[in-house]
Amino acid sequence: MNTWDEIRGFPLAIRLLLVNQLGVNTGFYLLVPYLATHLGDDLGMSAAVVGVVLGVRNLSQQGLFLIGGSAADRLGARGVIIAGCAIRTVGFALFALGDGLPVLLAASVLSGVAGALFNPAVRTYLAQEAGERRAEAFALFNVFATTGALIGPLLGSALLLVDFRASALTAAGIFALLTVAQALVLPARQVPPATGGVTADWREAVGNRAFLAFALAMVGMFTLENQLYLLLPAGARQATGWDGAAGLVLLTGTVAGIAFQLRITRALSRRGTRGRWIAAGLVLMGLAFVPPMLVAGAGTPPEGPLDATLRALPVLSGALLLHLGVMVAQPFVMELIPVFGRQELTGTYFGIFYAVSGIAAAVGNAAVGRAMDVAAPGSPAAMLPWACCLAAGLLSAAAVAWLHRNGTLPRTRPAPMAVAA
Repeated sequence: MNTWDEIRGFPLAIRLLLVNQLGVNTGFYLLVPYLATHLGDDLGMSAAVVGVVLGVRNLSQQGLFLIGGSAADRLGARGVIIAGCAIRTVGFALFALGDGLPVLLAASVLSGVAGALFNPAVRTYLAQEAGERRAEAFALFNVFATTGALIGPLLGSALLLVDFRASALTAAGIFALLTVAQALVLPARQVPPATGGVTADWREAVGNRAFLAFALAMVGMFTLENQLYLLLPAGARQATGWDGAAGLVLLTGTVAGIAFQLRITRALSRRGTRGRWIAAGLVLMGLAFVPPMLVAGAGTPPEGPLDATLRALPVLSGALLLHLGVMVAQPFVMELIPVFGRQELTGTYFGIFYAVSGIAAAVGNAAVGRAMDVAAPGSPAAMLPWACCLAAGLLSAAAVAWLHRNGTLPRTRPAPMAVAA
């Protein structure tokens, strides 16, 4: 069975959520990567103000993941998904329509709040709807998300030939279409009655030591996955002397994901345990930063196209290995999260997990960025950021392997199918 046959085998709701994630990542990545340039070059804002605008968006999203997860549990994932897409429509439209700092800050807050709402809600709905096929559903989810992350920057680059407002309005239009599509097509589901207060739900999830240990063990995965947008593109540009080489990093992963993601997940789910494959995926992610070390210390530009191609190969092989590690680990990570607690708290568990991962990614990016600052080309220190990522992957893998050996990780079980309202 190929990928498209597999997609058709899932219910309409899951197919819509897959398309939704493609649209979410396309809309996000056609705007956000170019936002800093727009604020600094087009609007003449200082680097400090640009940092505040971007930081407000990150803080709004990461700080409210738990609220979004609890809302999905209490109000139903469908309504939270629709509300999140609608709010992001407004936020991205404000980026196009306003140049003043108050308007831009409001746009950043709304964009971040939207992500905090629909990210845990989408995964909650997907986990409940997929039942015993959660791993395969999240594998497909990963394929659509990666594809959107590739299409977005390419579309954004084309739209910037017009101006930034064209990019922002296009992104807002994509989210508006997603809002309408989900309101019309996504089935409503019964919400189990709450048995206590929201704070009691939070205490229950935070008091789950096995879940917290797993969330902390996985910080390496999110730190390394973020290097697809920081360290690896920078390494590709440095190795080849060509700015377009950064796009090859994402293209490599997208092609590999479409070709192999579902096959890998289906093959691994039939043998071994989830914890073992998550640890193996983290090892692959850490080892992905070894090949680029071969060209990281080059202090001279490439001598012609052949030399540039030869220098690009280690970086692209590292990108491919990193994507393979994500393909191995991520579907099983998403499959395990709801199993740590009650089905009624699926959104809460996803919210906490993504709050932890968001903080980890921010700290990890700051550490890698600092290592890149001191890594002068042509010196031994040039390998420092790559070595840090290698260590992060191996440490996370060791932590997950330890949790697996001592029986902390739960056995997966089929999630009860949601009942239509």
